[in-house]
Amino acid sequence: MRHVVAFDVSMGKSTMVIYNQYRQCDFEGEILHNRASFEQLHETLQTLIAQDGQPPEIIFEATGVYSKALERFFQDHDYAYYRINPLEANLQMASMRRQKTDKNDAHELAKSHFRVERRQTYQEEDYYQQMRGLTRYYDELDSEITHLQNRMHAILQLSFPELEYLFSTRSALFLNIVQLFPHPDEVLAHSKAVIRNRLKANTRKNLSLKRAEEKGMALLQAAQNAYPAISKDDVRCEQVRDYARRIADLKEKKEQLVKQMVELSEERVEYQVLLSFPGIGEATAVRIIGELGDISRFKNHKQLNAYVGIDIMRYQSGNTFYQDKINKRGNNKLRKILFYMIQTMITLRKKTNNHLVEYYDKLKTQPQRKPHKVASVACMNKFLKVAFHLITHGITYDYETASTCS
Repeated sequence: MRHVVAFDVSMGKSTMVIYNQYRQCDFEGEILHNRASFEQLHETLQTLIAQDGQPPEIIFEATGVYSKALERFFQDHDYAYYRINPLEANLQMASMRRQKTDKNDAHELAKSHFRVERRQTYQEEDYYQQMRGLTRYYDELDSEITHLQNRMHAILQLSFPELEYLFSTRSALFLNIVQLFPHPDEVLAHSKAVIRNRLKANTRKNLSLKRAEEKGMALLQAAQNAYPAISKDDVRCEQVRDYARRIADLKEKKEQLVKQMVELSEERVEYQVLLSFPGIGEATAVRIIGELGDISRFKNHKQLNAYVGIDIMRYQSGNTFYQDKINKRGNNKLRKILFYMIQTMITLRKKTNNHLVEYYDKLKTQPQRKPHKVASVACMNKFLKVAFHLITHGITYDYETASTCS
């Protein structure tokens, strides 16, 4: 290498240093993350290319959203770069005595590049970036829904707790009922026919009149027996209505995001492969793609395991042995998706043939039976191994073939 250009990134700016082939600093300065500074940086890099006959080695530490503008600049101008994980950077730049400043970090990053062998950062196509953005947005909405549901539950315990026993709290009908009847007095103020008609009108399913009347009678009976802690004029009744309305809107937005991700993925091989697994629906398939990204950047399924964070961490020192456990340093969002995917597969054991569920049963029934979570993680490992092979070869899942290979 002729020149190394290193950046210590902070909010809205970066400290930049340039080192020559003799490991001497030729330049130290600061650039702002705006168009003018990036154009000047482009001129500097082009000068180095003309001088050396090859592009410089560009390295920076990933700092969340702050480094995205710099990375986008390199991608737009087709510059190869090395994006370093902060934990990896700290280990590589560790020394007996070190002062932590932006300038020192930029210098240490450049110096470490001469002695550490690094792999250039893989640049994903726009599809995977969009899928990751949509998946993270989906997760944010999911977290917000959980937060609002907890608040709604607390108020319903004061106004009309019986509603949570009469209807499934995850259904759209429940949210509509909370908006219509947040208090027993709201129910008692209407006739059986009005209650029945409102129940029928406020559900997406084709609810029959008979079923609506049964639900209405149960609702009316619950209202008659209820003894609420607050009156129907309490401000918290309007508050719980608002929570139910917001949750319904957020759930609708989640459905729209899934549809958008499905439209983007319908022609992709990995989507078709994931969808062929029993127990994996559209939402799970697109969320796995969003968090996993381009699987072709992994050399084998073991690297995939490390990315997810389910590779085994072992500790032994002298006569001290700790029990093996998973690393948990990988993508915790993807790890959560895969764990609940396995739980869904186990739930559907009677409806589908799935070699992963059979493997789970084998682990649970062997002489030294595995705990539920251990067996589930083992199934996640097997799933990643199978999925890696199928996606890289463009083959959909087949139970008979998978059972034979297992």
